[in-house]
Amino acid sequence: MDYGRSRKLPTAIKIVIAGGFGAGKTTLVGAVSETKPLRTEEILTDQGLGVDDVSGVEAKRTTTVAMDFGRITIKDEFVLYLFGTPGQERFWFMWDEVAIGSLGAVVLADTRRLADCFPSVDYFERHGIPFVVGVNCFEGATQYALDEVQLALNLGPNVPVTLCDARDRDSCKAVLITLVQHAMKIRAVTADTLVESRTS
Repeated sequence: MDYGRSRKLPTAIKIVIAGGFGAGKTTLVGAVSETKPLRTEEILTDQGLGVDDVSGVEAKRTTTVAMDFGRITIKDEFVLYLFGTPGQERFWFMWDEVAIGSLGAVVLADTRRLADCFPSVDYFERHGIPFVVGVNCFEGATQYALDEVQLALNLGPNVPVTLCDARDRDSCKAVLITLVQHAMKIRAVTADTLVESRTS
């Protein structure tokens, strides 16, 4: 064994999984994480009546009250740390802490409650955090073309929108790859712009 050669540690990449209440954030983190995900779910009770809007997701029985956490290792070079945020308005105060230092975010969209995406979209746009929208394909939900979703959410043409199934590992990995590629492209453009401004 060569003790003189230190083993290079993988690069850590933080990714936020956001979206509305019941959009599938906890499911996505659980489907793709290589370790048993940390979950902070509580059972929905009658005390949430009038506070949590369950229209369109009446079958939902639990809700995230802090965050979900999962991990993916890529070829021993990168480790993706996934932080799923709670969707209800009363937990939005936590978003700043979760988003600090993140490469970017996946905003999960549920076409049954598309308006629930707006707070997440507004947040990441306002803070200049790269994000992509993953349209979670729920059974029985009306399916829309991706350009229709992009228009409905008032997204710019540079924001990727993709279909996904939050229960399927490969589908979730594809969304995460799209995000990483998008975020790296934005960072490269920003770096080039900064160099040009300093040399002009």
